[in-house]
Amino acid sequence: MEKLARAHVLCCGGTGCSSSGSKEIIPALKEKLAARGMADEVKVVETGCHGLCELGPLVIVYPEGVFYTRVQLSDVDEIVETHLVKGRVIERLLFREPATLASVPDYDDIAFYKKQHRYALVNCGHINPESMEEYIGAEGYEGLAKALAMKPEDVIAEIKKSGLRGRGGAGFPTGNKWQFTRNAAGDKKYVVCNADEGDPGAFMDRSVLEGDPHRVLEGMIICGYAVGADEGYIYCRAEYPLAIKRLQGAIKQAMEAGLLGDNILESGFSFTIHIKEGAGAFVCGEETALLGSIEGRRGMPRPRPPFPANSGLWGKPTNINNVETFANIPSIMRDGGDYFASQGTETSKGTKVFALTGKINNTGLAEVPMGITMREIIYDIGGGIPNGKKFKAVQIGGPSGGCLPEQLLDLAIDYESLTKAGAMMGSGGLVVMDETTCMVDVARYFLNFTQDESCGKCTPCREGTKRMLEILNRICDGKGTEDDIPLLESLAKSIKAGSLCALGQTAPNPVLSTLNFFRHEYEAHIRDHKCPAGVCTAFVGYTITDACRGCGLCKKACPVEAISGEVKSKHVIDPEKCIKCGACQAKCPFKAIDKG
Repeated sequence: MEKLARAHVLCCGGTGCSSSGSKEIIPALKEKLAARGMADEVKVVETGCHGLCELGPLVIVYPEGVFYTRVQLSDVDEIVETHLVKGRVIERLLFREPATLASVPDYDDIAFYKKQHRYALVNCGHINPESMEEYIGAEGYEGLAKALAMKPEDVIAEIKKSGLRGRGGAGFPTGNKWQFTRNAAGDKKYVVCNADEGDPGAFMDRSVLEGDPHRVLEGMIICGYAVGADEGYIYCRAEYPLAIKRLQGAIKQAMEAGLLGDNILESGFSFTIHIKEGAGAFVCGEETALLGSIEGRRGMPRPRPPFPANSGLWGKPTNINNVETFANIPSIMRDGGDYFASQGTETSKGTKVFALTGKINNTGLAEVPMGITMREIIYDIGGGIPNGKKFKAVQIGGPSGGCLPEQLLDLAIDYESLTKAGAMMGSGGLVVMDETTCMVDVARYFLNFTQDESCGKCTPCREGTKRMLEILNRICDGKGTEDDIPLLESLAKSIKAGSLCALGQTAPNPVLSTLNFFRHEYEAHIRDHKCPAGVCTAFVGYTITDACRGCGLCKKACPVEAISGEVKSKHVIDPEKCIKCGACQAKCPFKAIDKG
């Protein structure tokens, strides 16, 4: 009989923490414990993402729940000798609340987690994602067992009762989509999981696949049973090698256990799952382009109807949901649709996972109830804006979303409220900006992304986004005219109305939302020849003031030799040579370089 461990050390093995060194820390901990003869009494578990990604590598020691951040290989001996042997908490490694810098020894007391309701992410960071036994120990595959004891129509009714809407962006009712596929005529049907997460700064789906792959498989199997499909595909971008590795392992384990393949749990239902690696084209997040890519064709959207529910993969009825949507299914089936529907708002049920990035203290992954305010997400969970800066805007919904200003911080987050405000839920990317952000430059950044990712099939998207980007470049370069703003608005509305797929239809959103809430910044660039945030280099000039001590550090830092002067004498910047990189200002110890 295996000896029960007196302590568990959970080490994050997600991509974020792995890139910071957790892959070396985990074997080092095991080696050190073995050398001390403690391998049986202290169990080291590699988990998925805990959420506080920027502070990794993360280590949690149970049963105390002590939460250590930015753990390095050099800290391993101290964790073993001081904490695990002597029972003393290592103060310097503890998480500190950004507002007070007070250390928090207990995982459950960290403000980042207090307002979260981890439903889709319930296992991420708490189980070994490569162990099917641990997933089953966390009530895994109970939802599947319950579903297989029901009629397919009753499974769909339970999903409808939950009020779950697609978490990939559009928010279409999941139960209705499943019903359409079930009702479609055809003896062969497919289930497809869209894991082509392409939004800049988004890593929700990746974290679920890395931290809880069996959960996604279980959701897909339940869907297959409900809609009458016997085959599924996970379309995952090749840039997610760890997610693909863990999915492959989970599929193998499920096949060996009789949870995938023929006659699952002796129910008479059979289902198989394949992985298709995508090449990273943003447009392949659009469902018809994704299907074309699986079939081996170039990923380009096609007109709808017919919708995939009637004619999808290889012309057969196909149900497509994204990773987070499938991750909610097992718990809905296990706990019942009413429980899921008890969370959130009247029209937006349950929870939503957001990736918090940008100018925010707690960068990471958060799952919150629908209806929570933007202020709560940014300040209570995200820990506010770093370096004492003032909040300016938040971009929600990725390149297809919009920028919301400070006056909308108390907006309740749901599908309808965001659409009304000129943004969208999207897949859950949330980029926070402070007063040093130029909103014209932000609009240009996102439009540059969507313009570059356009497949080129339809003229409004292919040509229209290019013309819009030219105007934005002109404004940021100090060459804008009074006609540019109405022209931008006119082009944006035409592109939204005339584009074939959602990429083109939503590409103008960042421009329209910034024009709506930050028009004064566009006007300042055009009329005053000034960038209020001091970002656009066409309006920036660096000068050395009389505070200069002649130390020469700025001169050494300048990459183009634009600074001249003798030691202990005031230096001078040649504006003709200066490339406005800011290296001199960053290096000056006397704050003698003005940016204006």
